[in-house]
Amino acid sequence: MLLRLPASVSEAQECVAEGAVPVGGATLIWAGWQRDGFPEQAVSLRNVPEANVIARGALGAAVVLSRIDERVPEVLHRAAAGVGTGAVRRTATVGGNLVGSTLRCLLPAALVLDARGTVLDRDRVFETDLAEVVAKHHLLLGLHWREPLVSSYRKLSGEAGGTPPLVVAAAVHAHGDKLDRLHVAVRDGYDVLTDDVPCHAGADQAISALGDTSLGTLHPAAWDTVRQHVIQLLARPVGR
Repeated sequence: MLLRLPASVSEAQECVAEGAVPVGGATLIWAGWQRDGFPEQAVSLRNVPEANVIARGALGAAVVLSRIDERVPEVLHRAAAGVGTGAVRRTATVGGNLVGSTLRCLLPAALVLDARGTVLDRDRVFETDLAEVVAKHHLLLGLHWREPLVSSYRKLSGEAGGTPPLVVAAAVHAHGDKLDRLHVAVRDGYDVLTDDVPCHAGADQAISALGDTSLGTLHPAAWDTVRQHVIQLLARPVGR
């Protein structure tokens, strides 16, 4: 297998046009390739500057999870810190986790940030929502989002090799009408549910509104975790 390491977006597009398969951090796909056979060529974005950004409101797809720190919102920082072991986090990338993994540990955090993806295609670079990025397995160049007023993340403990543990991510965003909205995303098994509701009237009304969304269909234990998480988040000071 030939591993191609383009140094620019245009070089990366050439690789994609010539059939190179995105490799990410190779933490998950390597075993599959060993079992099913390696592609003729693969492409990594680790030398593309746009894919290595860590800044306010932006994160490159080639950034390894261990590099994600306080420069990004708490919900995303903590989500990255909770993925696998230290060895995994030093290799796994943002793009690989979101697009190449069935666990998608970063997805709930990215959803509550209302993040969008910048996608690299063979003949263009374009922006789209995360649902399309995940569904169509686009080659992700990076994420960008609106900074939240406050955010938080919780991952329950789970058994190794068992069902993925429950994840709850939440963030409060200011909107133009000055009425803050609470965004919540939950990974329950392999399913991810997300919605947003007004939260300016307090936790009780926000939780009641969430109960009328898809999140209200969660099993009782998961719903109780969401409820407690929302109460704790909305009790925190909100910076503006």
